[in-house]
Amino acid sequence: MSGANARANQKRRTRKDLLQAAARLLKEGRNPSLEEIAEEALVSRATAYRYFPNVEALLIEAPLDLALPDETALFAGAPTKDPVARMERVDAAFHDMILENETALRLMLAKSMERRVAEGDSALPARQNRRTPMIEAALAPAKSEFNRASLDRLQKALALIVGTEAMIVFRDVLQLDEKEAREVKRWAIRVLIEAARG
Repeated sequence: MSGANARANQKRRTRKDLLQAAARLLKEGRNPSLEEIAEEALVSRATAYRYFPNVEALLIEAPLDLALPDETALFAGAPTKDPVARMERVDAAFHDMILENETALRLMLAKSMERRVAEGDSALPARQNRRTPMIEAALAPAKSEFNRASLDRLQKALALIVGTEAMIVFRDVLQLDEKEAREVKRWAIRVLIEAARG
């Protein structure tokens, strides 16, 4: 791994550590300050402020880490190899989490966009990438069905279908109801996987 990749991974881990620390404190019923969260995450206060400009931004996003199931729970009893069925599970988990947390997700999206405008092309991650690890886990048993470049492109394309941005497009732009949005996403998942196999 190159030095740049190692630094990028470290930044993602630090951001995730802050989110998990905040989630733990919230779960205890506390209303923590950014300083308390930094202490819980074992990072300096200055580091915490580099990743989150204020405690509100952190507390909006932290509960979302708790809302998604982990990979083991998500794929328990799943078809062992079928990437379409496994990706449909990922999409359903994200879709349900988004419905339950729509206001918080919209606020998180707004905060991350405000920060990107204010800071420009910062080296710090503006958002936590929750979807890529789930997509990779969904496709892992079927990796041999794709060449390396197709698998990489497929994972990136599926990231457009799963998540908050897709909800914004379906609900706000296209004004689809929930049933049709789910149908369109399932169709897109099947089509993308078939195209990547070809």
